[in-house]
Amino acid sequence: MKIAVTSTGTDLDSEVDPRFGRAPYFLLVDSETLDFEVLDNKENVNALKGAGIQAAGMVSEKGADVLLTGYCGPNAFKALKAARIGVANNAAGTVRDAVRAYVEGRLPLADEANAEGHW
Repeated sequence: MKIAVTSTGTDLDSEVDPRFGRAPYFLLVDSETLDFEVLDNKENVNALKGAGIQAAGMVSEKGADVLLTGYCGPNAFKALKAARIGVANNAAGTVRDAVRAYVEGRLPLADEANAEGHW
């Protein structure tokens, strides 16, 4: 399974960034091997609007099955659901910790967004 995680840095020991659309990086992690690919989100970090929808498109194009983040706004959440990507909000700690929590069932998928738009 490919798990996209919002990240402040470029390795598994980087902290989860609580912001979905404006996170500096996404790590696309293989849940079995922990091999990962770094996706640079610099074009969306300072976007005036639409950062979440653009970021949703990027992780969808890379084949993510699930997104782990702190907060996801309503438009991004809808875009991710439309792309059949599950969203687990309230992820925290390192990217490695968040992936482990999801795989072990301690980080459930969300039914709705948990942030207002433009957060």
